Amino acid sequence: MDWSHQPAWSKTYAGAPRVALPRPRDDASGLFVALARRRSVREYAARPLALDELSTLLWAAAGVTARQGGLALRTAPSAGGLYPIEHYVAVHDVEGLEQGLYHYDVLGRTLESLAAGDLRRRLAGAALDQRVVAEAAVVFIWTAALERSRWKYGDRSLRYVLLDAGHIAENVALAATALGLGSCQIAAFFDEEAADLLGVDPDEEPVVYMS
Repeated sequence: MDWSHQPAWSKTYAGAPRVALPRPRDDASGLFVALARRRSVREYAARPLALDELSTLLWAAAGVTARQGGLALRTAPSAGGLYPIEHYVAVHDVEGLEQGLYHYDVLGRTLESLAAGDLRRRLAGAALDQRVVAEAAVVFIWTAALERSRWKYGDRSLRYVLLDAGHIAENVALAATALGLGSCQIAAFFDEEAADLLGVDPDEEPVVYMS
């Protein structure tokens, strides 16, 4: 294994407008309460999501919790500490944030604005016209940068990236529950339509999960 050719730890979009995120909230309920209360929720309150709530959910998904031996350790485990999952957010109704598509820069703790506008109809269409996708204040869309894991694990990497996505989605679900928010995990979508919405190559960075 040639460590000098290891893929980058995370993805950023050079030149994209950036939104700095507030500190995650620390007043949520405890883990065991969240575990007991977590459900797949498809009906949401008619109010915008607060920016600090979104920041907290993103931290739960991929917050850096420590640095060790050159690794930026995160809230969710990842095979080999490679973190191949990339985090996109379709913003429909968040206080102080324009509607549109954003990419989460994990190390920079910022949102990178990729496209402005109302994506609800297009995103719902990519997700088999599920109403929950159009009615949620935000939709998390996770892709897998396959080479980041394949570089080390070869063919076995596919199972690892899917496990990684599951860990992240559960973190978000528990954080949402702790904040008194509803969430629903979504695996039913058209691969190519979802990838086209993000502008990614479905063969190299497929969409693997939504919430």
